[in-house]
Amino acid sequence: MVAAIILWNTKYLEVAYTELRRQGRMINEDLLRHVAPLGWEHIGLTGDYVWSTADQSPTGTLRPLQQRQSLLAA
Repeated sequence: MVAAIILWNTKYLEVAYTELRRQGRMINEDLLRHVAPLGWEHIGLTGDYVWSTADQSPTGTLRPLQQRQSLLAA
């Protein structure tokens, strides 16, 4: 399960990086090696899971990135 979470988070990190570059944001390439896809804030490992098909993205697509400002942004 952990491997699946890491893979999924890595996929979204790639999408986020691509979007930031598309917006013209400068990304320090040296910092990328320190980015880990191990965040757990959005993961619930216990409990009941119910998914609505109305909330699903079309097959082969990802949900849109959240566009909130980071507290760490300068």
